[in-house]
Amino acid sequence: MTMMSIFQVAGSALSAESQRLNVTASNLANVNTTSGPDGQPYRAKQVLFETDPLGGDASGNSIGGVRVSGVIEDPTPSKTVYDPKNAGANADGYVTLPNVDPVQEMVNMISASRAYQADVEAMNTAKTLMLKTLTMGQ
Repeated sequence: MTMMSIFQVAGSALSAESQRLNVTASNLANVNTTSGPDGQPYRAKQVLFETDPLGGDASGNSIGGVRVSGVIEDPTPSKTVYDPKNAGANADGYVTLPNVDPVQEMVNMISASRAYQADVEAMNTAKTLMLKTLTMGQ
């Protein structure tokens, strides 16, 4: 594995975790959205990752980063609560709420944030090692 591929792997992970953070933030922002443009309550979204092959090294081992293969709607059913005074209530007085679990989304955000921090640290360590290697000959 070359030093440059370390930056490619960590960079691809940074990009993927950034998108995961954005989707999680969108889910949290819409935790109380009972009616979207289509008239339906907001559906939580989840990010799917897959390996992004970057090539191979001299020994034939393939290396790869990560990329977002898609953003899907969470299949968890929506919640229904009785609130006849709510403007979004149906004729029976029930309101359909989004399927967003704020606690799960906060855990997801913390996990993505930690992964992002680890990727930044990996890049910084690789950079430091490269600089030290360059100064060894002086």
